[in-house]
Amino acid sequence: MSTPAPLPVTWSPRRNRYVLLPLCAVLVVVFTVVAFAMPANWQANDRVAMVCCGLLFAAVGLMLARPRVSADDQGVTVVNFVRTRRLAWAEILRVNLRAGDPWVVLDLADGTSLAAVGIQPAAGREQAISAARSLRDLVDDRGTARR
Repeated sequence: MSTPAPLPVTWSPRRNRYVLLPLCAVLVVVFTVVAFAMPANWQANDRVAMVCCGLLFAAVGLMLARPRVSADDQGVTVVNFVRTRRLAWAEILRVNLRAGDPWVVLDLADGTSLAAVGIQPAAGREQAISAARSLRDLVDDRGTARR
């Protein structure tokens, strides 16, 4: 076991955010410009629908940019696409990142598993392995000390 990372620490696929956040802004701008650049025979509801489509696509992009895993003295916060879950250190039994897994999976004390999408090899294999090891070391250090 190596030395655990200093707390607080947050892991997230930064490249995804660097791409998605500007893309969301561009989508809203493009759909709004297209809505108002259309011929005069377009009705107001057509223009509103175009702007709403841009906002909807941007909302999906923002949802895809949400995932992260944050650790502090009290536990771990896992923010996935739609849900956020706060876990005490003692609730996490194991941190798994097997070959071919799309992201880290946490085995929990209640017998369930929780995907931690904020740590994913798609954002960089070595970075994900390092983050998974850091989280595992923190779980080993903090989880067993409080059980």
